[in-house]
Amino acid sequence: MADLEFNKNDDSLRLLISEMKRKHATVSLGGGKKKIEKQHAKGKLSARERIDYLKDTDANFLEIGAFVGEGMYAEYGGCPSGGVVAVITYVKEKQCIIIANDATVKAGAWFPITAKKNLRLQEIAMENRLPIIYLVDSAGVFLPMQDEIFPDKEHFGRMFRNNARMSSMGITQISAVMGACVAGGAYLPIMSDEALIVDKTGSIFLAGSYLVKAAIGESIDNETLGGATTHCEISGVTDYKAKDDKDALDKIRNIMDKIGDNEKSGFNRKEAKKPKEDEREIYGILPRERSKPYNMKDIISRLVDSSDFEEYKEGYGKSIICGYTRIDGWAVGIVANQREMIKTKTGEMQFGGVIYSDSADKSARFIANCNQKKIPLVFLQDVTGFMVGSRSEHGGIIKDGAKMVNAMANSVVPKFTIIIGNSYGAGNYAMCGKAYDPRLIVSWPTAQMAVMGGEQAAKVLLQIEKASLKAKGEEIDEKAEKLLLKTITDRYDRQTSPYYAASRLWVDAIIDPLETRKVISMGIEAANNSPIKESYNPGVIQS
Repeated sequence: MADLEFNKNDDSLRLLISEMKRKHATVSLGGGKKKIEKQHAKGKLSARERIDYLKDTDANFLEIGAFVGEGMYAEYGGCPSGGVVAVITYVKEKQCIIIANDATVKAGAWFPITAKKNLRLQEIAMENRLPIIYLVDSAGVFLPMQDEIFPDKEHFGRMFRNNARMSSMGITQISAVMGACVAGGAYLPIMSDEALIVDKTGSIFLAGSYLVKAAIGESIDNETLGGATTHCEISGVTDYKAKDDKDALDKIRNIMDKIGDNEKSGFNRKEAKKPKEDEREIYGILPRERSKPYNMKDIISRLVDSSDFEEYKEGYGKSIICGYTRIDGWAVGIVANQREMIKTKTGEMQFGGVIYSDSADKSARFIANCNQKKIPLVFLQDVTGFMVGSRSEHGGIIKDGAKMVNAMANSVVPKFTIIIGNSYGAGNYAMCGKAYDPRLIVSWPTAQMAVMGGEQAAKVLLQIEKASLKAKGEEIDEKAEKLLLKTITDRYDRQTSPYYAASRLWVDAIIDPLETRKVISMGIEAANNSPIKESYNPGVIQS
């Protein structure tokens, strides 16, 4: 497969991937090279070095929230990766989550987005019964923003509630205090099942020496107040003393080596096979312009084992493709938006990427079938929304769309969402957006998320702005109108960027399309640790 348009598409996507890698290289430095050097001077590894040392050599890993905080908190110098590095990976061949505070970013202090990211990781651990390892090195809540992180339900305190809930669920939690661990944050390691502390660099206390002096007049140094010797030999707060970072990480590996296995869900898996079609051709198939059509089946054939796909109701509801297949050996059901213009048997043309009544009805039936057969669901999103207009409304598009949303929302098998291109309006919801609890939701660098497409939204917003000006007795000429439209379009386009979504954790990660199979496979492996306890009941669905 090679032609001029294909090559242009290929070049365009490769540039986007190159930009993604450049951005990741920047955030990987956290607070910068000088701050990392200061860490090293104290005998401490950086957050990413700790994770790299702890995980199995050459183990698969998926970083969650690498771009969290991008473009946020500029008045405070930014917060790369939310000041915390988090991955799903393997330690002693045991799949787990590792969360490491990055002390090079504001001494590892917690911003509002830091709390959101930590809670997302705990959610993943609880949904999939994955062990979770905390590498603690944090100065606590970022005080200038304490009102946005401290008291509410989804704020800092929720993390300790989750610690307690995970303990009751039998989910292993291990903490290593490798630097500061202050105030409310001191409860994290002690609410874990086992806690380690690094001698001379780790410390735990509710109040540091300066605050103790101010509060009760006692003069004491931090090491005596809450260092490794104090907590391992006097208070009994911690369970193990480590001589340095590597010793602490070795001890964690030793603990992980003894953990027993979970009861499995029993998802079907056979020997993995690579797609027969060349995966790299995805780069050339996906159009540079999001409005251009393409055949989603060409993408699917490059993602699934042996390029083998058993399509469900192939001749009906063609604007959504449903079917059974395998990804890295795992049986899955795929629900994907078709982006080609479709000619129906009555001769009508349907727009690609739009959900019609028949497609919504088909999808609801297919989702129910996958739940009955205990087959995980994979949603491939490139959707502009549901079809509008009198014909669709009279045909009951709202009712049929509700059927699909109902079936998907009540699904008990794990769901995984890949945002390939557009993710607009109610289409985002029906195709298992973040609000519908996908076990993992990731996007390609080509993704766009918004209530509606940029061009339509900009025109709507322009009309609102013009009406507002007219109400004030003001008129704008054609030149001023074009300038205003450009300003609105630029602002809207920034907000539809995958990085805008990733910075706010609307998606867990932005990935190279070639990582899609790995992400889905790791996600199903994680979900397989958590047996399905409830039966599928889609609730009331109007016929």
